[in-house]
Amino acid sequence: MLKRLALAAMVGGLAAHPAAAAEISDDAVRIGVLTDMAAVYADLSGKGSVIAAEMAVEDFGGKALGKPVTVISADHQNKADIAAAKAREWIDTQGVDMITDLVTSSVALAVSEVGREKNRVTMVVGAATSRLTGKDCSPVGFHWAYDTYALANGTGTAVVKNGGDSWFFITADYAFGHSLESDVSKIVEANGGKVLGAVRHPFPSSDFASFLLQAQASGAKIIGLANAGADTINAIKQASEFGIVAGGQNLAGLLMFVTDIHSLGLKSAQGLYMTTGWYWDLNDETRKWAARFEEKAGNKPTMVQVGVYSSVLNYLKAVEQAGTDEATAVSTTLKSMQIDDVFAKGGKVQPNGRMAHDMYLAQVKSPAESKGAWDYLNIARTIPGDEAFRDPAASGCPLVN
Repeated sequence: MLKRLALAAMVGGLAAHPAAAAEISDDAVRIGVLTDMAAVYADLSGKGSVIAAEMAVEDFGGKALGKPVTVISADHQNKADIAAAKAREWIDTQGVDMITDLVTSSVALAVSEVGREKNRVTMVVGAATSRLTGKDCSPVGFHWAYDTYALANGTGTAVVKNGGDSWFFITADYAFGHSLESDVSKIVEANGGKVLGAVRHPFPSSDFASFLLQAQASGAKIIGLANAGADTINAIKQASEFGIVAGGQNLAGLLMFVTDIHSLGLKSAQGLYMTTGWYWDLNDETRKWAARFEEKAGNKPTMVQVGVYSSVLNYLKAVEQAGTDEATAVSTTLKSMQIDDVFAKGGKVQPNGRMAHDMYLAQVKSPAESKGAWDYLNIARTIPGDEAFRDPAASGCPLVN
């Protein structure tokens, strides 16, 4: 479906007033949440991401430039071909203007390419690969909550400096796992550590026995889990059964969420370092928002879910400021904005589409430290956005310079 461009010329004094030139294609702003509804990443994104998007629309007032804002959603089943086909269908037959969440890196890369081709904004929140703001960056594509570079920079650096100077990786065998292993390996070696080896497992996977035995045999001080969601939970549980930590090796969960800790329990997860873009108990504002979300979803939000809220809220702000929902105009406006909301303070969208904001190095509490349900993390360090994320000039994105 063709999108009407904002009017090129206005009569008389109307040209001086952007509001008079406002144009919304098809008389509605349509946002699609494309996510994992039932599989390995459903708890950290899924229905919670849809709820968060709906909360953002509600908080914005339900309209943009006087036109209604609607949210639709679908399950991409963690398959890039299904996700790309759904994105095309949404754009061609339903007039979707922006697609968000996109958990799973292979999915995010595929849909970002569709967005580039169709000139539609994509705001990746749930996927991690740093390729999205590197060689595969898009002029209408954004990466919002975190990426593999920031995870490596946070957890990898902290663990090496704490004595974990030899690593073996258990890696999910797709774009996300490959990026995370690569980025963490560089950080480990830059800080004087060594990578002794790696093994890649199918995505998703339920049996980690052979992979854990290889990691155990390596003698590495740190077994880096370059996976996420249920894969990470299964690996940690099975590592406990094998007595790996009791035998003197330690695990590093390179991408973990508060829902993972909830599933594992503090007894199994205590002491683990993790890097996150957000935590529900940071301050009064985050606690209040998390309580609203929990009433609707039944659990505290992850950084992906609140990141979806932030992506939708700021997209709508950009539509208002641009006076149109035309993708190029909205993208240009997003890159000029400061991001200030419950997710990020002082955030800034870089030329490659990376939204840089503070990240947090956290450590999982012991059962004795926890004061109640969902009280799982101690924040060990705030990592400023310009330190947490890659310099755009070094990203390889052709949009930079």
